[in-house]
Amino acid sequence: MVTTTAKIQLLAAETQALLDWAEQVHQSDDTLFHKAQTLATRLGAHYRADGLTEIGFWTPELESDMVQPKNIYLEVFTPLEVIDPTAARQTVRFRRDTVELAKQGEYHWGVLAGMQAGTGDRLGSFYWLRYLDVNSEEVEVVGDPLAYSLPYGVYAPAELYDMGSLQRQRADLDYFAQGDTDEQGVVQVHPPSNILQLHVNTASPNGYLSGLTAVYKGIADKLRAQQPLTPAEQNFIGYDAVQLLPIEPTVEYLGKHHLGHGFFNLQDDDMAEVDPDTETIDRDPGTVKVTLKKPDTQNWGYDIVIFGSSATDPSVLETLRPDELVEFIATLHNFPTGPIQVIFDIVYGHADNQAIDLLNGRFMKGPNMYGQDVNHQNPTVRAILLEMQRRKNNTGVDGIRVDGAQDFKFFNPLSGEVEYDDVYLGAMAEVLQTVGDSQRRLFSIFEDGRPWPAENWEEISTYRDIVEFKPDAFQWGPLIFAHNTPSLRQFWDRKWRRVTEQIHQGECWITGCGNHDTLRRGTQVDPSLDINWHLGDGLPQVLNNAYDNPAIALMTYGFSPGLPMDFINCTMHAPWGFLRNTDDRYGVKVVAEEAVGFLDWQIIPETYDWPELFPGLKAMGFTQLTELRRFMQGLYDAIEETDYDLDAIAHRCQTLADQATISLPPMDVTTLKTLAKTFMEDAHAICNVWLQQDNLNPERVAYNLALRRFRRAHPWLRQNLSPLDRFNRIHTDEQTVFYGLRTSPAEAGTEVQVAMVAHMGGDPLTVTPADWLQLDGDGWRVAVRSPGIDLNNADALSAFTLTDSQAVLLERVGRG
Repeated sequence: MVTTTAKIQLLAAETQALLDWAEQVHQSDDTLFHKAQTLATRLGAHYRADGLTEIGFWTPELESDMVQPKNIYLEVFTPLEVIDPTAARQTVRFRRDTVELAKQGEYHWGVLAGMQAGTGDRLGSFYWLRYLDVNSEEVEVVGDPLAYSLPYGVYAPAELYDMGSLQRQRADLDYFAQGDTDEQGVVQVHPPSNILQLHVNTASPNGYLSGLTAVYKGIADKLRAQQPLTPAEQNFIGYDAVQLLPIEPTVEYLGKHHLGHGFFNLQDDDMAEVDPDTETIDRDPGTVKVTLKKPDTQNWGYDIVIFGSSATDPSVLETLRPDELVEFIATLHNFPTGPIQVIFDIVYGHADNQAIDLLNGRFMKGPNMYGQDVNHQNPTVRAILLEMQRRKNNTGVDGIRVDGAQDFKFFNPLSGEVEYDDVYLGAMAEVLQTVGDSQRRLFSIFEDGRPWPAENWEEISTYRDIVEFKPDAFQWGPLIFAHNTPSLRQFWDRKWRRVTEQIHQGECWITGCGNHDTLRRGTQVDPSLDINWHLGDGLPQVLNNAYDNPAIALMTYGFSPGLPMDFINCTMHAPWGFLRNTDDRYGVKVVAEEAVGFLDWQIIPETYDWPELFPGLKAMGFTQLTELRRFMQGLYDAIEETDYDLDAIAHRCQTLADQATISLPPMDVTTLKTLAKTFMEDAHAICNVWLQQDNLNPERVAYNLALRRFRRAHPWLRQNLSPLDRFNRIHTDEQTVFYGLRTSPAEAGTEVQVAMVAHMGGDPLTVTPADWLQLDGDGWRVAVRSPGIDLNNADALSAFTLTDSQAVLLERVGRG
């Protein structure tokens, strides 16, 4: 039993003070946008140090004759029993209270006594705004898009959380005061030397942030005790930063707040009812029962709904507590070999269509290829989006990566053209972080491929539009974008123009080869194309060696300017793809498009036959990989031929099932949807990188780690090549080899020279870097060499043979 306050009450005097403050903002001489920015700081629910709770909602959708003021109220659910956040399903008694907030223009405000704040060891009061739409006679919901905690997802009421206590108790408070400050005392966060990209659910042994925290704590303990690390653990170190794929709330199983769908389900007899005589809602306080389901959505992170972006997706939180994210960040900040920075990958340029049901109409401009365009031009929407980002920044992150910056566009009536909202992008980079008594300006990264998706955008994009007006930012370079397909023969020779751009102007680019986009793109390559079979004996081996490639890694870390980034699924040789198990409408189509390449490029029969893998598909009858591949290809063809008519597709799939050598269930629309969800969940499971920990090549892992350490020891490599440096290639129909020479700038101290030669694809070639680069004098040593090369310092300047993907990095300190 949990003891709670007898009743939640609106405090008139405190509420009036809040209203007076808001009125002063409205009457100020600021622009509409700056007024909205100020008001946005107090929207949502804020638990104060005096135990009271401030509540604010922006409610333009309630400015209608169809909504009577007496039918707008705050509904609060306070748990009367202890909630186990790890339980898959539980039914809990709540006390329900209702309070009428004060209306002021398009806003509702209130200061309340009696609400219970959530903490690390208990869940707090849940809240949302309810109203009766007289036109539809439905009881509707306005959720809190600026919530700090959404433990049961976007279709559930938000949780009041004691953020002040959370921040005061964090283990890394001193960290935020460190660094260079400007004249206003704001700390400028400097960028890292390299980045490890992680998808929380598949990079963590238990699928949650808590599992990643345990990984880094275990590594830290071993390092302190000077114990050896496993190859898998070595793949997590040597990085100055980790970048998490988006951890904002994503799409859920379709439903609405008030229908009992989702993860917070009111029992039918506890649902709000409308009195037909008075046209008012029966909202008597009392005890209600709620069935809570632990969120189990699976997503690669980019199918966001904007709503709740200030909170963390509950599917990455084992405890459903915001503390879990803060503990992860603090663990990395306190890492024994030096702080590891954390970068958030944030998505504000588009939203899934579910956002229409969660946000008022002013947030969206209309449909696009992802779902909906976000209306950044509305002053209040713009302010709320930046406030969402500020609240997420305050969890303690060090940098942001803005997804799809080319999507931030608007029609300018003055010019009559569609333009990019660079002002907003700049504002995102300037959102200050406040933790304790410290303020910080984070470093920023932008993915911007404008004029994408225009025809031939890959060739005409400069990938420099952001850094030219914001030179302290970083931008994804051309070689790390989604069209990267290094499994094809002579790929790097064809990309020579982009390679030279990276070498000579790439110091503000994110560099590398493997990331969440490119690895997935690799599975979409038609196997009938000219594959570089030097990379492996089968498609999975080719894919692994294309995106975890020794030659590319050496060029990226040992020679090229810019900021290198790796994806853990690439370095662990783990499968990856577009992951989403919540799509009832298009799930069959998405799976058909994803499955063919996923199975061809990443799964072999020996893997599929493991008893613990693909359990759902096997339970449906797909016990053989060859039959699953055949069926998925047939499903794909049926979708193409029927224009996604599910009934017609099911009819064709029944023919496929009848022709199969295995026993499959009858194929109807329901079965196809079940198949789609099952495939996604089985694929999600096999993408967990820890399934590959016993299959890693220790020599390859050690080589990659040596390159990361070399980069860290030579920070000047981030700069562009000087006019005296050299970079060239040997290219024939049979092979492509890159080679070059760099000399450290005078300000770096003792002169250091590095020379590289990297076999980028094709037949073996005898290389003579000393002749090609006119290397003379003594003192050259082999700094790093890829596995399989037997080369010592005495022979560093001699001729030697390289095979596909082999590379050597030479170094000389001082003149010989």
